[in-house]
Amino acid sequence: MNKDWQSQLPINNIKEIIPVSGGDVNEAYKVETKDGPYFLLVQHNRSETFYAAEIAGLEAFEAAGITAPVVKGYGQIHDDAYLVLSYLEEGRSGSQRELGKLVAKLHSHHEPHGKFGFHLPYHGSDITFENGWKDSWINIFVEQRLDQLKDEIVQRKLWSNDEILLFEKVREKIVKALENHNSKPSLLHGDLWAGNFMFLSNGEPALFDPSPLYGDREFDLGATRVFGGFTNEFYDAYNETLPLSKGANQRIKFYELYLLMVHLVKFGSMYAGSVNRTMNEILD
Repeated sequence: MNKDWQSQLPINNIKEIIPVSGGDVNEAYKVETKDGPYFLLVQHNRSETFYAAEIAGLEAFEAAGITAPVVKGYGQIHDDAYLVLSYLEEGRSGSQRELGKLVAKLHSHHEPHGKFGFHLPYHGSDITFENGWKDSWINIFVEQRLDQLKDEIVQRKLWSNDEILLFEKVREKIVKALENHNSKPSLLHGDLWAGNFMFLSNGEPALFDPSPLYGDREFDLGATRVFGGFTNEFYDAYNETLPLSKGANQRIKFYELYLLMVHLVKFGSMYAGSVNRTMNEILD
């Protein structure tokens, strides 16, 4: 990072900028200053709008009293987008029960007009989803997400005709199940896998890197089940705080399928078996 670029950051008294782990999308740095550390994300050759949804999500988290990084600044230097956040000091361990309560607290916040979606789209490295406000969760989840993923998968020739027909049967079952479920537009993390939570030095859980939208809270719970990292204590505490309704375990499978389809688009046929297995589980 050159001195000219560094000098344009909205951070005073910088002592050192240290590369750290920040996922597979951004460059990430710990910025040491005389006033304490900051967390810096950089996305090369992107405008500052690249971080707009993450910023909106973190600001919504802050308003809801959710422990998460606080936005300290953002913008564009030359052709690079950047985002400055408060630095959260990671601890060695924490309580999955408290994590479950934190996610339940997040989901207890609802869109005040009863609408599903968000005022900004989802931008991923391989796919973009519109989040325009809708009256029905089916419009957002099935029509704007699952259907688009299906089209991407077919376009990339990752499904046979039999697999396309299998998806259509699964889609029909998902629509019927959601028509009979009273979805409410909860504030969602949007990408709640184990890499997007941490325990702080005091053991308190924190969430970060949101892909925010207002939707059915089971969407987030589906993401937690795909790659592990969440224990029975997490689910028990969540359900004690914000009980799930009948049929939740079946519906959560819909959101596992969604995330696996995202990974099929992103990484290719290595996820084909998991997607097919999950589709068959939904039909059982």
